[in-house]
Amino acid sequence: MLRTILVLLSVWSTHSFAQTFVYCSEGSPSAFNPQVTTDGTSNNASAHTIYERLVDFEYGTTKIIPGLATDWQVSKDKKVYTFNLRKGVKFHKTKYFSPTRDFNADDVLFSFHRQMNKEHPFHKVGGGIYEYFQAMEMDKLIKDIKKLDDYKVQITLNQVEAPFLSNLAMSFMSILSAEYGEHLKAKKEMDNIDHRPIGTGPFVFSKYIKDTLIRYKKNKSYWGTSAKVKNLVFSITPDANVRYQKLKTNECHLIIEPAPSDIANMSKNKKLTVLKSPGLNVGYLAFNTQKKPFDNVKVRQAINYALNKDAYIKAIYLGNAVKAKNPLPPTIWSYNKKTKDYNYNLKKAKELLAKAGYPKGFETEIWTLPVTRPYNPNGKKNGRNDPSRFIKNWYQSKARHF
Repeated sequence: MLRTILVLLSVWSTHSFAQTFVYCSEGSPSAFNPQVTTDGTSNNASAHTIYERLVDFEYGTTKIIPGLATDWQVSKDKKVYTFNLRKGVKFHKTKYFSPTRDFNADDVLFSFHRQMNKEHPFHKVGGGIYEYFQAMEMDKLIKDIKKLDDYKVQITLNQVEAPFLSNLAMSFMSILSAEYGEHLKAKKEMDNIDHRPIGTGPFVFSKYIKDTLIRYKKNKSYWGTSAKVKNLVFSITPDANVRYQKLKTNECHLIIEPAPSDIANMSKNKKLTVLKSPGLNVGYLAFNTQKKPFDNVKVRQAINYALNKDAYIKAIYLGNAVKAKNPLPPTIWSYNKKTKDYNYNLKKAKELLAKAGYPKGFETEIWTLPVTRPYNPNGKKNGRNDPSRFIKNWYQSKARHF
């Protein structure tokens, strides 16, 4: 599990802060719609700036609170959820779209059906892949969703699902504008639904220059607590060291994912505030279990024994991480403390490889992350730090995400 680290410029003029806040982000978003993205960079650029969901997480916790739904009722059998929707919520007005009505039940149905209904006109836009929705089997879980009136929707499940409300608070369940969808359909510009966003959140999308910046304006019609700045800018800066330099020169006010080697120096700078907290994430090595030799469980176990996690934490994260023994971090309520971890044991690893039919080891190809992430500050170095002696690694720098 990795620590989440933010670095904030503590000193700037009140006037400049009130006008514009600059965040040095680590990369360009792949799209401006969390329904179709999985990476944190894209999520940060749209999920909590532009969009909202029926329910939300209380800040700093995983407690469920009202969002675009003011309240909800759950049936006795725990399979039927009835949501009362918030009235008076305005969709964003931009240069490319002016809404004529407020948020209502049609928008909820549009957003759900786009992901779960293959016959929906927008389902195949962008490829028809909704990785979070499908991976969490929401398409199998939700039996039906219907509009009871303009401000009430009912969702029926196929089975009882304890984390259902938590799922609804996640970014991929953001609510889009059905009216905007019809507008794009009429103009034959349906692809723009993922790239020229219209939401109900605290900031309105204004401008995007790939690999350079994203501009947002304060949503003056926002139903909730008004943003404290008039303008928000994402200054896209992939290099962690450059982000740090921009912070020191007041070119940006906030950075995330600093280079671990810079953290000690940052903490000594009285003009900077370093914020640390346990992260809601894990870093991991993934295998394609449909291909040899990773279809063999003994091979996978051998690699687990061969990885010196303490060495990774020391060399890559400089101590800003703890060993993970579960797919979930201990900050999640469903974390299993009883899970037994794999210890570092090269002898055991070689024995398992021999039993699997690879007494002399094997060669494989590893794709390493080309950009920084909260769970991996240096993907290429992480790959090269492999302490095992029986696997030869090649490294790629393909510009794609997990």
